[in-house]
Amino acid sequence: MKRAAVILCGSGFKDGSEIRESVAVLWALSVENVEAHCFALSQPQSDVVNCLTGQAEPGEKRNQLVEAARIARGAVRPLSELQAKDFDFLVIPGGFGVAKNLCSFATQGSGGKVQPEVKRVIEGFRDAGKPIGAVCIAPAAVAMALPGSAIELTVGEKSEASGEIEKLGHRHVVKSASQWHTDRKNKIVSTPAYMYDEAPLKDVFTGVHGLVHDLCAL
Repeated sequence: MKRAAVILCGSGFKDGSEIRESVAVLWALSVENVEAHCFALSQPQSDVVNCLTGQAEPGEKRNQLVEAARIARGAVRPLSELQAKDFDFLVIPGGFGVAKNLCSFATQGSGGKVQPEVKRVIEGFRDAGKPIGAVCIAPAAVAMALPGSAIELTVGEKSEASGEIEKLGHRHVVKSASQWHTDRKNKIVSTPAYMYDEAPLKDVFTGVHGLVHDLCAL
């Protein structure tokens, strides 16, 4: 049985991992008979957002690992324990928390930085020749961790986000929510998912399943 590492960064589309995308990833891994192991940084989220109102809650603090346990049903470990040698491939679901907690893409774009542990893990899988999957805005974190690598990635339509990714020396490929793009040379697979805010859930699951299927094939 193949083993996949999944990086989460909280729970919620405004400030952590997008719950539907995360569940889609875990579901697709199960369908493909892949053993999933979840990891998260044991650090505070960059902010806490009320997903009903969309407003930040400045007085509230939440830990990414603790919040990720909501999605992983408690089965989540600190990212510091993740080693590429123990897994066949890596998957990072999306959510605005990826661009705020795993890196600073949300505020600094291509000029931002990736959390050191996140960069270590992404570089580790790349250096080991093991595939990496990225959903929604997560390709931005991969792009920031591997600048100048000429990776092919998709975050959906041509946009400000895609432009910032291209500034890092990568190529953006336009895809719909139900599609995915596989860069076979670099073993990177990406799908837009909720980069299309109004995407039907079936399209998100279709794109994510395609991503996982290609990761297994790689």
